[in-house]
Amino acid sequence: MSIKIPIEISARHIHVSQKDFESLFGKGKTLTPKKELSQPGQYLAEERITIQGPRGTFENVAVLGPFRKNTQVELSITDTKKLGVPYIIRQSGDIAATPGCTLVNGEHTVDITDGVIVAKRHIHMTPREAMLLHVEDNDIVFVLTTSYERSLIYADVVVRVSPDFRLAMHVDTDEGNAFASDAEPFGVLLKLFDSKQYSMDKWVNEVLEGIKR
Repeated sequence: MSIKIPIEISARHIHVSQKDFESLFGKGKTLTPKKELSQPGQYLAEERITIQGPRGTFENVAVLGPFRKNTQVELSITDTKKLGVPYIIRQSGDIAATPGCTLVNGEHTVDITDGVIVAKRHIHMTPREAMLLHVEDNDIVFVLTTSYERSLIYADVVVRVSPDFRLAMHVDTDEGNAFASDAEPFGVLLKLFDSKQYSMDKWVNEVLEGIKR
């Protein structure tokens, strides 16, 4: 069975801890919801934060709520190069040994020692949808998307399953710009391997060895 999976392009944004937010906006201040996002309970806040790195700055970066345990800055690879920090591709929440940056709001600054990531492309889905698609939480899958002369296959897409999720695949701006999409881009799971886990490096090497022969 195939299910049409909406693809949402996630621009640079910040998930902020309450401690860091209060350091930037004042003791006792809280996020001001502006717009609900596709995932239940998630929203775009009115507040904006400037991000500073060794080589560049991004102003008016969107802040998403609610508060997180740890502050996390999500950028594209292109963004990390402009900011001047290494790009580390991680799942959300996995911020150990990642780069840091400086957060700025007016005269207030906060230096975070880690938390800057390039989010691993992923699909949010409910347990029922996972059952229908024969996948489990943290499986790695392929997703096929099509558009006018820019169709492509996304590999290394992680499946994230929760009853609190709404079906959607999230990619960053670099990945979203890789294909010419219509107003409502979507993809479908593509079964290229029988096993749920696979090694892209191994597959590439096998293909190259085949070419050599």
